[in-house]
Amino acid sequence: MPKATCKILTDNTRDISDAAELIKSGHLVAFATETVYGLGADATNDHAVAAIFKAKGRPRFNPLIVHFADIAGIAQDVELDERARVLAETFWPGPLSLILPRRPDCRISLLVSAGLETLAVRIPDHKTARALITQSNLPIAAPSANRSNHVSPTCADHVAMGLGPEIAAVIDGGACSIGIESTVLDLSEETPAILRPGKITAEQLEPILGTLRQIETKSHEANAPHKSPGLLERHYAPDLPLRMNAEATRPEESLLGFGPNASKATLNLSPTGDLDEAAANLFAMIRTLDQGNFKGIAVMPVPENGLGCAINDRLRRAAHR
Repeated sequence: MPKATCKILTDNTRDISDAAELIKSGHLVAFATETVYGLGADATNDHAVAAIFKAKGRPRFNPLIVHFADIAGIAQDVELDERARVLAETFWPGPLSLILPRRPDCRISLLVSAGLETLAVRIPDHKTARALITQSNLPIAAPSANRSNHVSPTCADHVAMGLGPEIAAVIDGGACSIGIESTVLDLSEETPAILRPGKITAEQLEPILGTLRQIETKSHEANAPHKSPGLLERHYAPDLPLRMNAEATRPEESLLGFGPNASKATLNLSPTGDLDEAAANLFAMIRTLDQGNFKGIAVMPVPENGLGCAINDRLRRAAHR
């Protein structure tokens, strides 16, 4: 495992100010959000954005999400229609990313958008993230702070051990409360569509937007630019093979359980069957089992409703071989 060589900062005012100076100087700084830890860089700086792709080993056709401190900042770079403004008032700050048309005078590097004329934006609901964005006075591009396609980080140690040699610092803002990436909603077409499920569900969005456009659940692997991150067939994956909807283990497998009927589970995402708790534990528990003395990870069924849709999306991509 790579040696953790980056600077570990606290979330106090002085350390966040130091981190903001690193961002302004073109360096990479990881930080906590309510979803997962993000790998942050100045979104207006081509070289800084390119460094994100290099550090993660991320393909250039896979776009990034840009994090802002407020709606006024977002309105400088994308076209906010009435739908976007209503969603912003309802869900921001929070775990919802909106894909919107770039303004002609958009400041954001085209590398962020994979060359497309759209941009994914959000306002995070985490004091560390908001403080860093405010102190740097810049929009911050920030995918998950891990190697491309691997398990997303939900604490600072995950980041330091995975990307430590590649980044300047990580701000330890504690464990992420939600634990999976934001919902990505495409508003660049007439009928909106969820491109990546997350904490904000279709059931919450449809009363505002009406029926959402359906997209293929199986993403193609072509190198054409993607509108949203999280669309690769293999993503969020541990080193060990992962198997979904398991009722029992095979030889030398661990069992990741869910609910009260999981007495034989090695770890249990939520003994009470709470989907919020399961999401918060998902990536950390997969990491723990991936480092254990096993040859595979079996995962018990998780209900395909509400936040369970997002959990199962991550598991399906993690299981893909």
